[in-house]
Amino acid sequence: MKNKNILLISDLSGAEIQALISDAIEIKDKWISKFKNKTLALLFEKPSLRTRVSFEMAMRQLGGQAIYLSPAEVGLGGRESVADVARVLGRYVDAIAARTFSHRTVETLAEHSGVPVINALSDLEHPCQALADLLTIYEKKGELKGLTLAYIGDGNNVAHSLMLAAALTGMNFRIASPPAYAVQDDILKLARQYAGESRAEILWTTEPRTAVKGADIVYTDVWTSMGQEAETKERQKAFANYRVDGKLLSLAKPDAIFMHDLPAHRGEEVADEVMDGPQSVVFDQAENRMHAQKALLAQLLG
Repeated sequence: MKNKNILLISDLSGAEIQALISDAIEIKDKWISKFKNKTLALLFEKPSLRTRVSFEMAMRQLGGQAIYLSPAEVGLGGRESVADVARVLGRYVDAIAARTFSHRTVETLAEHSGVPVINALSDLEHPCQALADLLTIYEKKGELKGLTLAYIGDGNNVAHSLMLAAALTGMNFRIASPPAYAVQDDILKLARQYAGESRAEILWTTEPRTAVKGADIVYTDVWTSMGQEAETKERQKAFANYRVDGKLLSLAKPDAIFMHDLPAHRGEEVADEVMDGPQSVVFDQAENRMHAQKALLAQLLG
């Protein structure tokens, strides 16, 4: 995996995802000095708590360092073209983690930087979140293959990466969302292709109860993501029946876990009784962003 770009979760095979999970568990609480003098550039168009801190701490625990570059400092595609920014950064740093609005931006960075580029979130996918999610599921359940994950809500970038990661590793994936907010057709088709190879099942439905019934994991995300604030009222109306509360969660297996990538809009997509309940693993999941990314960086730069 050395010097590889990770723009999509499918840039990793199912076996590579499993290997990263094993690596993350092995080095989870270790500080390693092997990355002395290695530098990661954090190139952000969107602000973030978990993404910035988890990447900075991952590099610090590997013995390297991270440099945060805000929108005002860089002005991607405005003050300077994305390609030129990539060419300059590639001369200074060992890798780039980019959190962008457009997926095309991370593709352009990868084309011109000459160093590994990690998609830290784009409008198409969020592969680092999917790696942390699968690490958390493996820790809690001891396996991935054959488990059933029910995702309730918007067919967004998180849903795309999670569905593809599940299919690659043999997990059954069910997603319930309103028709106008379903995952992209090409992503669904690709997931079903991977699922055919791993013998998993992929289901899209408009009915949350159908998705959750008998599931091992119940997952949700915000109805309105950053940059969609003008659609808030419209989305609240469309997703009104997609809230994960105790009644809906009770349809899953008794030992099912609840997941959310955070930040959560409590009272909208998730009730407090679920978010703060005994089945919730959301803060373990948040911590695992750092550990999954540490394993990923170790492979890309090691």
